Amino acid sequence: MLLGFQFQSPGPILIELGPLVIRWYGFLIASAVLIGVTLSQWLAKRRHVNPDLIGDLAIWLVIGAIPCARLYYVIFQWQEYAQRPEDVIAIWKGGIAIHGAIIGGTIAALIFARLNKISVWQLGDLVVPSLALGQAIGRWGNFFNSEAFGAPTNLPWRLYIPVNNRPVEYLTSEYFHPTFLYESLWNFLVFLLLLWLFFWGLKHSHRFRVGTLSLVYLIAYSCGRIWIEGLRTDSLMLGPLRVAQVISLVMISVGILGLVWLYRLQKPLPDVVSPQ
Repeated sequence: MLLGFQFQSPGPILIELGPLVIRWYGFLIASAVLIGVTLSQWLAKRRHVNPDLIGDLAIWLVIGAIPCARLYYVIFQWQEYAQRPEDVIAIWKGGIAIHGAIIGGTIAALIFARLNKISVWQLGDLVVPSLALGQAIGRWGNFFNSEAFGAPTNLPWRLYIPVNNRPVEYLTSEYFHPTFLYESLWNFLVFLLLLWLFFWGLKHSHRFRVGTLSLVYLIAYSCGRIWIEGLRTDSLMLGPLRVAQVISLVMISVGILGLVWLYRLQKPLPDVVSPQ
C-alpha cells in the first residue's frame, strides 16, 4: 500500500482564524527548531557539556541561519524577485536554502564558540544530529507548499502538483517525483547514523575524536543531496551548474579531508580554541 501512495498537498495553510494565519511551512520550521534544541541539550548532558549553552547557541543559530538561508535563495533567484521585491522578506511563502543556513549557522557558531571559549567542533557534534532531524521535518514544508519537486513521473509514489505550481514546460504533467520525501527520508537516515555514532563514541571515547560527527554529516547529507538535486526541476543555477550539487561536492571534500586529518594524521582539527 505504501508503494502505491499518491501524495497531494492539502494546501499551505495550517490554521486560519480571521487575520491569524499559521502556515505549515513556518510551523514545521519552528517545530524542528524546538525539537532540535531539546535533542541537542539531551546529547550535551551525555558529553558533560552545560545544556544551557546549547539553548544560548540556538538563538545565535536562528539569527545567523534563517536570514542567510533566505538571502542565499534570493540571490540565486534574483530575476524572479526583481519583479516583486516585496516578496524578498516573505519567507513564510517558502524559499530558503539549507546551504545558506549552514553558512550562516557556521559563522554564528564560530563567533559563539570563541566568545564562550569552547570548541566549535564539539558544539557541531552536538548540533548536527538535530540538524539532520530538523531537515527531515522541514522538508515536509515543501510538500505543503507544492514546491521543490522533481521531474514528471508515473511511479506509484508520485506527487500531484497543482497547475499553478507547475513549471511552464511541464504544464500538461500532473505527477512528479516527491523529492521532498526522498530528502526527508535520507536526512532521517543520516540522523540515525549520527545518533548511533554519537553513542558509539561515548563507549569508545579514546578512539573517537572531536569533530567526527560534524564531518560525517557533511559527507552523508551531501551524498544524498547530489543525487536528489539531479531530479529537481527548480534547482538554483550558476550558469549550467546546479549550485546545490557544487556545494555538496565541496562539503564532501571537506568532510573526507577532515577525517583523514583526524584519523590518518592524528591531528586535532583547526579550532577557535586551543586543544586541551
